[in-house]
Amino acid sequence: MIESHEEQGKCRTVMVFGVFDGLHDGHLSFLNQAQALGERLIVVVARDESVMRLKHHLPQRSCSERINALIQSELAQEIIPGDETEGGWEVIHKYRPDLVALGYDQHAMQIHLLNALPAFPFPCRATVLAPYRPDECHSSLLNACRVETQNVTP
Repeated sequence: MIESHEEQGKCRTVMVFGVFDGLHDGHLSFLNQAQALGERLIVVVARDESVMRLKHHLPQRSCSERINALIQSELAQEIIPGDETEGGWEVIHKYRPDLVALGYDQHAMQIHLLNALPAFPFPCRATVLAPYRPDECHSSLLNACRVETQNVTP
């Protein structure tokens, strides 16, 4: 079951997943909310190939560039690349988080994780975090604005 984060006490390890292609206020809110739920935050950054399969386009920044931006933000204790194969949950099995915190817009991941949780050989819960100005700070909206700005001729 995916719980509200209000139902949970502070966890030791919290894990989040995302593309993080250009850190914006929505990402910062997401990471700060996740950090507040535990003692240690692990950020899993989607590999370029995974972004292509899931979103049908490559990210603007490479996986290593996105990881470096997160490292510089100092918002997490550990930042790692995601699994090479979706659905294997290798990073969850390796790091064994107490809690996986998902973004409000990670619908497919919510479904897949909810189905996978009972099979994990250790206790792991999931929660969905609150959105931060979703009509302004969603990556797809910000990327659309960048494309429109690039196409404007002076």
